[in-house]
Amino acid sequence: MISIKISGPIFNSNSPNNGPLLKYNKQMDALIEIINLEAIQQLPKATEHFISDLHGEFEAFDHILRNCSGVISLKVNELFDTQLTEAEQKELCFYIYYPEDLLATVEKSNAEWYQLLDQLVKVTRFVSTKYTRSKVRKALPEAFAYILEELLYQYDEEDSKEDYYKSIYVTIVDLELADYFAIVLANFIQRFVVDHLHVLGDIYDRGPDPDKIIDKLMDVPSLDIQLGNHDLIWTGAYSGSIACLCNVLRITLRYGHTELMTKYGIDLARLAKYGERYYQDNSAFRPKGDQSDLSEQDILDITRMHQAISIMQFKVEGEIIKRRPEFNMESRLLFDQLSEDRQILTVDGKDYPLENTCFQKVYEENPYELTLGEELVLRDLVHQFQSSENLKKHIDFLVKKGTLYLTYNDNLLFHGCIPCTPAGEFLEVTFEGQTFKGRAFMDYFAQAIHKAYNQITVYDDFATDIVWYLWCGEASNLFGKKTMKTFERYFSKDKELHHEAKNAYYDLRSDEAFCIKLLKEFGLADSGYIINGHTPVKTIKGELPIKANGKMLVIDGGLAKPYQKETGIAGYTLVDNSHEVYLVAHQPFTTKQDAIDNHRDILPTQEIVMVRTKRAQVLNTDIGRSLVQQANHLRFANEHRERPGMGEEKVKESLSFY
Repeated sequence: MISIKISGPIFNSNSPNNGPLLKYNKQMDALIEIINLEAIQQLPKATEHFISDLHGEFEAFDHILRNCSGVISLKVNELFDTQLTEAEQKELCFYIYYPEDLLATVEKSNAEWYQLLDQLVKVTRFVSTKYTRSKVRKALPEAFAYILEELLYQYDEEDSKEDYYKSIYVTIVDLELADYFAIVLANFIQRFVVDHLHVLGDIYDRGPDPDKIIDKLMDVPSLDIQLGNHDLIWTGAYSGSIACLCNVLRITLRYGHTELMTKYGIDLARLAKYGERYYQDNSAFRPKGDQSDLSEQDILDITRMHQAISIMQFKVEGEIIKRRPEFNMESRLLFDQLSEDRQILTVDGKDYPLENTCFQKVYEENPYELTLGEELVLRDLVHQFQSSENLKKHIDFLVKKGTLYLTYNDNLLFHGCIPCTPAGEFLEVTFEGQTFKGRAFMDYFAQAIHKAYNQITVYDDFATDIVWYLWCGEASNLFGKKTMKTFERYFSKDKELHHEAKNAYYDLRSDEAFCIKLLKEFGLADSGYIINGHTPVKTIKGELPIKANGKMLVIDGGLAKPYQKETGIAGYTLVDNSHEVYLVAHQPFTTKQDAIDNHRDILPTQEIVMVRTKRAQVLNTDIGRSLVQQANHLRFANEHRERPGMGEEKVKESLSFY
């Protein structure tokens, strides 16, 4: 119910034209804004799309983004179920997914152009009905906004304006603008079928093209990012953490993606020369995955660099552990636990034989001291990382957009875990004389990330060391395990040594009471749910992504090819629209070209999380609650315009927010 009190004159009788002209002063603007704000609240809630653990697999990520986890195919089917065959619907979908690629290779008659443009207009109109005309208009290319808006709102095409609309299509084709209009409409559909994108971390590592993913994300109009552990080490590497930099390079070399360094303008020549001088071929350090595009010499060079940077990593990590006793990581000083001949590792009194060792630059008197050559290599690499304009652009974006957790529409989003004790209590840790747990601990970590990033010339301060701790520390919310066994996995075949015990959180998250406790820790009602990335759901072993009676949803995207043997699928994404919430299970993606040539879609399988008994409205969202506050504020300002003490300046101040 809208109740508006209008104070003061609306008509200006002193017009030079001596006529009562409507004067849109600030008060009238505010009243109109109240109408807008209250009307918007009644629109259907916009669709949210959740994706996690992209791991550099750009083409698979790009396809999921283009098809919106199958939402577009559902919309096309709903709209053309009785008009188009299944094959025709799929063809239309691919014109929406990849318009530039398909239109560049297909010749169309005028009639075919008319049909395609008409179908695209109908889909565009269908997916934009949730939004105000103002929002739609702002998304249209300015030069053609009028024509496109006419096509989108052709309510009376069956009557007096039928010829008018047809003539628009005819002229578009005659002027050879049909392909341009088709591309604009396809991009518009992708833009409006999903209103907001949530990325729950791990953009970097394992796959070859995380830079392309970030470039794509930078063009997404509405998104948020929860930082993952792999994003964090790249942020740390740029911020001056030498330990993070070593981890970044080690993982890059482990998967043979040296071209990523080239794209960032980082020259590995000095590291390659050092590796060639001191290291040999070593099966444990050969690059993983398909390396058919690499020569044997390339593989040998990568293998040598991989060994060199790994040894540097273990050294600089050892120095952090020694200077930060509060990290409680002394058990990871493994060079101290090697036998004299460096072939046996002693852990908890038990000896484990080692193989493929490469400890020739680890000296017994001070095993964690960098050689002069290692120090020069690392100084060069730090300088290159911090001088890379493209890397700076990407890390700037991650730090600006990225958080460790997010509360959004009553739901809690984060990448890893909330460290807990087996009894279900939040793990308490003391750093810098302060004790933290739960949400406060994550806030502390977030402050450290920003502090390290804002003072990139300092390499061994506490904040920079905390960024590394987030990668592998026991109380890290991004790591979520007791110990990272990188050393053991390289040098021992003993599976007992490889085991990395998970934090109790991963058992507790299946318990509904614990999840409700977690929601309350972050100030949320128990009506919400938790969306969690980081750990692949092993569907092949019967693991389910829906846990705790629907309170916990695990959506590791599983796009990284190394994971797919364990999971059996290419992971999950999540869609939350005004009618329902559902998970989408994806099948492995081949290549973009294969998908286009054969119209081979990632055919999603839906798993319903919740069906809403009443369609959700904007009113039920964070944006809706903000609109209510704005409307109430404007109402208050209007109602109290003439109240004593509520002067004109106060009203102006109230209205200035809007």
